[in-house]
Amino acid sequence: QLQLVESGGGLVQPGGSLRLSCAISGFTYYAIGWFRQAPGKAREGISCISTNSGQINYASSVRGRFAISRDNAKKMVYLQMDSLKYEDTAVYFCAADRHSLFNRCVLSVLNMDFWGNGTLVTVSS
Repeated sequence: QLQLVESGGGLVQPGGSLRLSCAISGFTYYAIGWFRQAPGKAREGISCISTNSGQINYASSVRGRFAISRDNAKKMVYLQMDSLKYEDTAVYFCAADRHSLFNRCVLSVLNMDFWGNGTLVTVSS
């Protein structure tokens, strides 16, 4: 059974940066996505990365500010978040998609099979 554990959340001022980490235990070679959920809102896709890092997708709301990467040898996926805004405040989740091809990722909640418990990011002055 795959387990995902997020870390790196916290309180940051607008314009600041955070790096989230997703530690994977079990089979490593799935596409991974980052999602977030703000209070009272639906969970939304932020970014995904294919198993071989050949395909990366971003939501328009974070493109140019966030960067996803992975290190399969370390079983880690990262989300570098720069130029953070108030509206980035949310619980951030990583998730694994076991159905996508080796070089594909689909940024959709419905595609994900395994989820972490999330890490809270608060952007506030």
